[in-house]
Amino acid sequence: MRTFALISLATLAACNAPSAPEWLRTEPVVPADIAADALDTGPVETLDTTPPPPPPVGANTAEEFDTTSAEDRAAALAPVEPAGEERLGTTLATLGNPADPGIWIETGLVTTLTPGRVEVPGTGATINLELRPSGGSADAGSEISLPAMRLLSLPFTAIQELVVYRLPAGTSVSGDDAPQIASAE
Repeated sequence: MRTFALISLATLAACNAPSAPEWLRTEPVVPADIAADALDTGPVETLDTTPPPPPPVGANTAEEFDTTSAEDRAAALAPVEPAGEERLGTTLATLGNPADPGIWIETGLVTTLTPGRVEVPGTGATINLELRPSGGSADAGSEISLPAMRLLSLPFTAIQELVVYRLPAGTSVSGDDAPQIASAE
């Protein structure tokens, strides 16, 4: 009886394997063109004056989905003076829509698009990014972009606690120049 249960469990576990016959799979197989259309949410409001392009249709790897430029990544990793930043709180973040380009987090800790920074409490890893309002409450979870997770060296399946900071108005967090406070002239 025990052997039968183990064989049944192993058989069921393999049902969603790509090599399993289509009639045995428990999840529907979605053609790539339909999946790409479902991920296309159209343009998103951003602080970046030259936002990265959307990933190519049929993108499958993290490298294909991450269309940020070397300049965008450098700006995200550049140190920012903490003067004037505001600690908004902590959030639990998961991977957001991988087809939504850029370095961002959608969170209920903000109500308007604003420059910010997140920090991983356990490692101290930190990046500058866009804080996008999620429309949820401040204690709801957040979604973070695939490029942001890569820069923080987080697994894509993680539910990660992050400390969220708002940077002063005029701070650049993307594009060709490193983050700095805009001077009032």
